[in-house]
Amino acid sequence: MVSVEGLPVLPAGEVEGYRLIPSKFPPIALFDDVASIDEFEVLHELQALTNPRLQAEIGNLALIDTDEIPFGIRGCSYATAPFTHVNLTGSRFSRGRFGVLYIADEMATAIAEVSHHQTAYWRKVPELGYERFVLRGLHCRFDQSGMADALMLASTHAIYAPDDYTASRALGDEIHAHGLPGLRYRSARSPGNLCWGLMTPRPVRDIVQTEHYEMVWNGAITHINRISAV
Repeated sequence: MVSVEGLPVLPAGEVEGYRLIPSKFPPIALFDDVASIDEFEVLHELQALTNPRLQAEIGNLALIDTDEIPFGIRGCSYATAPFTHVNLTGSRFSRGRFGVLYIADEMATAIAEVSHHQTAYWRKVPELGYERFVLRGLHCRFDQSGMADALMLASTHAIYAPDDYTASRALGDEIHAHGLPGLRYRSARSPGNLCWGLMTPRPVRDIVQTEHYEMVWNGAITHINRISAV
């Protein structure tokens, strides 16, 4: 089992990456409409009086300190959503108790990662013969300063196990407990490529929508098409 204390820490440096999310999840307007914590708190209090759907839209704010939200950047809602709408079933580096913002080095890497997880999900839906789902591409800029670097670990290490997240979640728990902003690691679905798992949205500098993609399910994902470009 690897310990976070045995991993090097990345120096300051802005990097670019990509995400792919379901288009059915729109940006959270409230995060993008304000430029500071004070503005957010005032607007949130006012809207909560008249908008009964507000809590469902912004998610559970108790899961993140508001001073970690990068108010004022483009795409603040995209950066924050994984931490207020936590996947309770967990992910590679989380047991479902906290959110992780996953970013890939290339859109092709993001597609490989997402198509794997979509396949695993749709296979559990009984008698589903055909489905088409649309995803939104995102271009991200963020500072990887202070993140743990798991590239020193071989691709055969337990944290990269294809379907067993025991070791990777234990490492994620350590990184989160130590207050590190995230980690860089090898993509398990696109050999030779990289991903980052951010434990906080604070390092994000910019997230903008790029293009839309569709994935077609017909017993398996049979087609992945880019259907619009910026």
